[in-house]
Amino acid sequence: MCRLVGDIDHTGGANPDPTQGRELLPTNVVPTHYDVTLEPDFKNYTFDGKVVIDFDVQEETKSISLHTVEIDIDSANLKSGDNIVSSSSAITYDESTQVSKIELKDAVPKGKIQLEVKYKGQLNDQMAGFYRSTYKKPDGTEGILATTQMEANDCRRAFPCFDEPMHKAKYTITLIADKHLTCLSNMDVASESEVQSQMSGTTKKAVKFNTTPLMSTYLVAFIIGELNYIETNKFRVPVRVYAPPSSDIEHGRFSLELAARTLEYYEKIFGADFPLPKMDMVAIPDFAAGAMENWGLITYRVVDLMLDEKASGAAMKERVAEVVQHELAHQWFGNLVTMDWWEGLWLNEGFATLMSWLSCNVFYPEWKVWENYVTDNLQSALGLDSLRSSHPIEVPVKRASEVDQIFDAISYSKGSCVLRMISTYLGEETFLEGVRRYIKKHAYGNTRTEDLWAALEDASGKPVKNIMSIWTKNVGFPVVQVTENEKDSSIHVKQNRFLRTGDTKPEEDKVLYPVFLGLRTKEGIDESLTLNEREGTYKVPNLDFFKLNANHTSIYRTSYTPERLKKLGQSAKDGLLSVEDRAGMIADAGALATSGYQKTSGVLNLLKGFDTEESFVVWSEIVARVATVQSAWIFEDQAVKDGLEAFVLELVSEKAHKLGWTFSDKDGHVEQQFKAMLFGAAGMAGDKKIIAASREMFAKYMAGDKSAIHPNIRGSVFGIALKYGGKEEYDAIIKFFRSSTNSDERNTALRCIGRAKDPVLIQQTLDFILSDEVKSQDLYLPASGLRSHAEGIEALFDWMTKRWPDIHKRLSGNPSILGSMVTICTSSFAKPEQLERLEKFFHNVDTKLFEQPLAQSKDAIRSKISWLQRDGADVAAWVKDNGHKSNL
Repeated sequence: MCRLVGDIDHTGGANPDPTQGRELLPTNVVPTHYDVTLEPDFKNYTFDGKVVIDFDVQEETKSISLHTVEIDIDSANLKSGDNIVSSSSAITYDESTQVSKIELKDAVPKGKIQLEVKYKGQLNDQMAGFYRSTYKKPDGTEGILATTQMEANDCRRAFPCFDEPMHKAKYTITLIADKHLTCLSNMDVASESEVQSQMSGTTKKAVKFNTTPLMSTYLVAFIIGELNYIETNKFRVPVRVYAPPSSDIEHGRFSLELAARTLEYYEKIFGADFPLPKMDMVAIPDFAAGAMENWGLITYRVVDLMLDEKASGAAMKERVAEVVQHELAHQWFGNLVTMDWWEGLWLNEGFATLMSWLSCNVFYPEWKVWENYVTDNLQSALGLDSLRSSHPIEVPVKRASEVDQIFDAISYSKGSCVLRMISTYLGEETFLEGVRRYIKKHAYGNTRTEDLWAALEDASGKPVKNIMSIWTKNVGFPVVQVTENEKDSSIHVKQNRFLRTGDTKPEEDKVLYPVFLGLRTKEGIDESLTLNEREGTYKVPNLDFFKLNANHTSIYRTSYTPERLKKLGQSAKDGLLSVEDRAGMIADAGALATSGYQKTSGVLNLLKGFDTEESFVVWSEIVARVATVQSAWIFEDQAVKDGLEAFVLELVSEKAHKLGWTFSDKDGHVEQQFKAMLFGAAGMAGDKKIIAASREMFAKYMAGDKSAIHPNIRGSVFGIALKYGGKEEYDAIIKFFRSSTNSDERNTALRCIGRAKDPVLIQQTLDFILSDEVKSQDLYLPASGLRSHAEGIEALFDWMTKRWPDIHKRLSGNPSILGSMVTICTSSFAKPEQLERLEKFFHNVDTKLFEQPLAQSKDAIRSKISWLQRDGADVAAWVKDNGHKSNL
């Protein structure tokens, strides 16, 4: 990936024309309308296609270039009405740019023309373009449906097109299919007629859809298959959930009702009507991402749309709600108003992420999602952005193929955190007023980030662009070090670039961020203080109590003196800090230990002091921070590892027993997750009572009593059974995976099997990953379980090196999943010789499809190596001094 290099000043710098160096189609002609007709062949996995494209000819030309991948063009003719006015003289293909160039016999003058292209394509199994998805029917036979995934660059697999977001056009889609199959597209049905199939000679139906508004190619969608649906009329236009017969359609009820409420809410806060005549949401059995926001036809992984509340826990319900609300936010932000190029991806994804949390908070205030935001979204962003190999939010993209690698925590989580930061700075209502102006001005058009800043400046009268450009155009974020002066009751703060590896070089520390200090004192929160320079001094009403970054709405780490950290621990007990403050403070302390700003023993002592803590979010951060230490120390001395596990047990065991692990309807949403988290943490750390209870529940559950394990703790019970069990438990979980028809249950089984440590079972898991039983979309699940122990991490890497050709072949059509697999198979290493092996293996491998995730893996390993070198003895001494020994 390209990233900004060299000196950058603290105003964001003068930026050259961002279009320079981009690999774009020539614009001698510009498309205005596509009329697409498609007929898939479910036996041979191909499809016949015809596209008629209306062009505005900008200058006289003898050629037209279009994006295509795995498409064989049979003919290409210029038409006027039904008459051919010119045909192609030659068609050439450039594989590196994925461009078919159609040379014309006669020059075409400026004006309007139509190009008709007849072609054949592949109904592939790569979850890209127009592809096939398979599922098991209730009678045990295999069902197939044809569906699409165009983002980022795969519309070109479905029909020849200008596959760039700035080229908005209208689309009229016609699908030819067997009469019993359901056909869906972005719009509602215009007409249905009988036709003779050119492909099979049988009578089929041709379903023609109404023409779309202006939109980008990556949002075009169509589906053909056996589908059931449910519908609600609680919104202005029909809202439906569709699923193949392998799913109980009633499991879509939660998402359906939520979608109707969410669409109504978004219309109100965005000040614009949802412009399409219907909203369909479809569960797809093979799906690479979580969901895709196709306009009017959102596609989802089954597990992210269909919720069986009897078989799924509270965390899964929250996940489904977040995904549904994320995709619906895109219907305005992304679909109605679209980035002009992939550098603006963050604007789409960051905004939709923020809106999903905002709307979730409105509908489910009892979920307290903003507390969770600090430990979820903010930590995800800060974690990835603390690596040298991170990238700016607005990352320069020259080739469209590069964009697959930036669908990550920077675009989504950091993007949303930056927007939340500006929303806090401006005030939420002013922020939303700016968003309304932005949508109104740019509806059906394309924008750049600066257009949003302009709308927010217009609404607020504040210099948004100057402030925000620094955050979006530069990589990384600062750590703010705080020292105190008791004489004049002031604090001195200094910002520097924060790197997890703790080795920031002077040339990497030139950017000065506008840091919103958010000073909390007993008088309240002062949101007006901004650090724009390297360092500054600020008066504090009373040094007895203060804390920076109130509620952790800003993107930075705060480094206090050990004395102040101790006082803040007491302030937490005294009730002076919000949940967000307490969780964020723990997260900061943990991250600062990783990078050498503080001693790891100091953080472990800080965590010890939270014994009276009552918040689920704070406890989940405490457990996560110890787990981060454990994962870095995973190849260290067994006595130290046992000691850290014993420390976890000391932290959580009593509270786990106090809350218990039985669930009732009286339990609140957050309480359910709290009980589940403590139960799992204590059980995995060796709590004998919980291990015994888990074994009992597991035996009953596998004997057929589905009420024996509550869904909230199913994953923990399975994991505990495997960690302290053997082949019998392993075989039971595999059998359960094979017999279950519920995606959430099957995913639990896949996630857990890697926890088995027996070398024979490790090998069985590795063999299972690439078997036909595991869908390509799910390969990462069994692999990720192997990262829970040193034996699994080593075996996983060895497996990857031996099976690389098979892994690459299976996933090369889907770079994002391939990148995830590379991360999972490599990033858990923590020793110099392991990093060396990793670099040696990839030295002769073409890594362009996963360059970014591989670089991030290496950085994560380097960070652990330097952390262990610094604090290995510190942690060993702490474990010994505190008398922590194995419980087993």
